[in-house]
Amino acid sequence: MKVKYLLLALLTIIFIGCDDNTGALGLEMFPGSDQNVNGKSTTFEVTTQSQLAEDVFAKTSVGYLGKFTDPNFGFFEAGFLAQIHCYEGFTFPAYCDVNNEADLENPKALMTSNDIYRTELRLWYTSYFGDSLAASRLSVYELDKNLNKTEAYYTSIDPKEYYNPSDLLGRKAYTAYDPAVSDSLRNAWGRDWIIVTLPTALGQRIYDKSRECEANGEDFAPYFMDLFKGIYVKNDYGDGTVLYITEIELNVIYEVYVRDSDTGEIYKTHDETADSTAYTWSSFVATKEIIQANSFKSDEALIKQKVEETNWTYLKTPAGIYTQATLPLEKFEEELSQDTLNVVNLTFTNYNQTDDENKYAFPMSAPTYLLLVREKDRENFFINNEINDNVTSYITQQNLIYTNQYVFSNISQLVTTCIEEKKAAEIELETYGKISNVLGSNGEAVTTIDQWKEATQWDKIAVIPISVVFDSNSNIVGILNDLQPGYTKLKGGLTGSKLDLNVIYTSFTK
Repeated sequence: MKVKYLLLALLTIIFIGCDDNTGALGLEMFPGSDQNVNGKSTTFEVTTQSQLAEDVFAKTSVGYLGKFTDPNFGFFEAGFLAQIHCYEGFTFPAYCDVNNEADLENPKALMTSNDIYRTELRLWYTSYFGDSLAASRLSVYELDKNLNKTEAYYTSIDPKEYYNPSDLLGRKAYTAYDPAVSDSLRNAWGRDWIIVTLPTALGQRIYDKSRECEANGEDFAPYFMDLFKGIYVKNDYGDGTVLYITEIELNVIYEVYVRDSDTGEIYKTHDETADSTAYTWSSFVATKEIIQANSFKSDEALIKQKVEETNWTYLKTPAGIYTQATLPLEKFEEELSQDTLNVVNLTFTNYNQTDDENKYAFPMSAPTYLLLVREKDRENFFINNEINDNVTSYITQQNLIYTNQYVFSNISQLVTTCIEEKKAAEIELETYGKISNVLGSNGEAVTTIDQWKEATQWDKIAVIPISVVFDSNSNIVGILNDLQPGYTKLKGGLTGSKLDLNVIYTSFTK
């Protein structure tokens, strides 16, 4: 037995050396010098269940567009709303009247007329889900209501509140991979694109207001947002592809004279019969600073059926299913209250997809990253743009090479935090008879510890698929809900196998 304790103590030292984020449970009972230190391990059971994600906070700079149908989860359809940005101090090139000597001498006078040639929307993307050759069609509508910069937008946003179906700007049939575009051109741009022709009148409206502001000595940028509130882009035909739109450009195209860069003189055509002209454009883009909202629709009935399965749990993105776990915090209090937690390890194991589940030609893959966060903090974590603190929130990456698992290697600080919160709640109840800032199911302040545990979901944690944003030094700078199509089935469930919560702790005994 002493050899066993020695090995556990060595394991504890190794874990602590690798992770200084250890729990403090039992530190108030730190013994005197005449007591012995024993490293021990134990295992508690964890129960899990699937939960509907319903709508999730959809902060992202990616616009999801398209539709596909999966045999397990039914249809999924995505569209997006986006505001377009005009930078401060923007102006169109000056109009050049070739009969005016002053205009001929002004190298910035380029436009051949005050008329716009064409208006287009260009959607850029580098990746997509599904069939690259599935025939699809998109429609673009003009928003008649501004998106609110201070409002949190969810995947359940109703686009009908922001546009009128009669305000159609354009339609375009497309495939994710356009065979008409040469590989050399695609490689030169490093991405794919869709160009949608919009009404020339839209570009003319923008141009005329810009000239008006210029004549009045005003900056056009503050007027742009009210002049053009944005776009709603939706899929209206096709099934099998979802595009991940990363850049959006509204291009106003016009004709300009081509000038010699040294002399400023206008070139002539080859036959010397006319002035040389070309077409160029001014771009207005959707940026990360401008509001963008994704609208998702799913087969709710089929997803609810999956949630009701109890022999396992699911993770389904976007805005589909997450896994909720119940931590055995009472067990910690009963059995380890006098000890110090060193390592608390929780592992979620993927089931391999069966041939039946994988029968769709383009199956969804398992999420790469997961967030573990307290259930009561689940929504605000994303709204507040938080980063994992390894105290009450943790992230992990799927280990595909060796174990096909998601491993949260040490959540001891979370366990300790939960238990300390309960102790504080008990003291407040003993002192005041209630906890005023926690309301029970009756809408009144809780008066018992059981009411407090239920109201705060004290022992509940959520495991959520996420996308992680890194800076150039591989530091995490953003954690977002994963909005790409994906799913996996996890060991667990209310009637399935329990998960093991592996604990290494230090026991002080005489």
